Amino acid sequence: MASKNQIDVGGVKIGGGAPVVVQSMTKTETADYEATMTQIRAIADAGGDIVRVAVPRDKDIDALKRIVVESPIPVIADIHFNHTLALKAIDAGAHCIRLNPGNIGGPEKVAEVAARANAAGTPMRIGVNSGSLPKHLHGLEKENSVEALVTAAVEFVELMERCDFTNFKVSIKSTSVPNTIASNRLLAQKIDYPLHLGITEAGTKWSGSLKSAVGLGTLLADGVGDTIRISLSTFHAEEEVKVAWEILKALKLRERGPVLIACPTCGRLQFDMDTVVAEIEQRLESYGEPIEVAVLGCAVNGIGEASHADFGITGAKNEGLIFAHGEPLRKVPQDRLVEELFAEIDKSLAAGKTIVDANEAAVGAEWLAKIEEENAGEMTPERIAALEAAAAAAESLDQGEALPMASAKPERRAISLDEDASPTAGRRFTRA
Repeated sequence: MASKNQIDVGGVKIGGGAPVVVQSMTKTETADYEATMTQIRAIADAGGDIVRVAVPRDKDIDALKRIVVESPIPVIADIHFNHTLALKAIDAGAHCIRLNPGNIGGPEKVAEVAARANAAGTPMRIGVNSGSLPKHLHGLEKENSVEALVTAAVEFVELMERCDFTNFKVSIKSTSVPNTIASNRLLAQKIDYPLHLGITEAGTKWSGSLKSAVGLGTLLADGVGDTIRISLSTFHAEEEVKVAWEILKALKLRERGPVLIACPTCGRLQFDMDTVVAEIEQRLESYGEPIEVAVLGCAVNGIGEASHADFGITGAKNEGLIFAHGEPLRKVPQDRLVEELFAEIDKSLAAGKTIVDANEAAVGAEWLAKIEEENAGEMTPERIAALEAAAAAAESLDQGEALPMASAKPERRAISLDEDASPTAGRRFTRA
């Protein structure tokens, strides 16, 4: 169901099988050049592929001329109501124009913008939000809001095609998560143009992130969507980009930086995991490699639940274990877990492979075996999984089937850790 057509926004490919593109929108007045560029750089540093800026006035056009030249990522001009601003934005060099054909002043003005965009080779994003449907669809909206949204989008697509303009992507957004999912699924069956996904006016960083993860994650898992924007009520636009990346990483659609795996803790917890997880999360921000790092709250459930992780730690009362790829590396004092974990990560990344000291690994394995023996009567998730895996392996051998083999780990390069950029302050552990 992925779109067949592809557009090019300032060198960033959208649709046609290209990776899902992450975008955000500046929260500043575009006319304030310094503030806008500061935010664009923050968005780019966080991993934003493209950025949108609001252009409601002529003085925003003046700043736009400079912004599109100096921005580290392509810039989309967001236009509403005034089609002359769209024309001026194209002339200013915007890499893409966002347009709602329903509020720009009629088909003739849409056609004028399309002609100018065609001449300049400028793509457009067209679309509709649930709060801005054309008047003739208000009745249908009351009866079936999803059908009304899709009808509006299809009508806009047909209008652009009549204008002999096909260099566009389409967005269809709603504040309702179920409606956004249903309408985009239906629209994807009707058109071949790239789809821009988002939950409009999603809310705060907390609630908005959850809504977006549910709505956009569902669509992306279905193969629907070519670019996403997380709409959060925050002045820090880079936070939208971070959420977008977490969604894409969770679905294995794109990789960027480390993935942190952490257990939810329970009554078996015997060390200061709150602080440890916060500290590790902060320090991992300095790494660019897509490594998986696991933090597990007790050695009982330890390695088995995160044997796929590149590196990890698991702890007990006074000691803990550092492991890699499901195998013990070494036992360390609990208060040294974080420092020694990153020492092992840096050492292995520098060498391009996991460095294992056989003696230390043996001591770690012995310690882990002792912990497991002390808790031998407890049927943990790890033991249940091990029993199930053993039963499946035995059944496969009985039937003469080949056992699955682990895939090879990619070669990794060294990455330096900047302590100033990776503060170690974290939440305090308060459990008695």
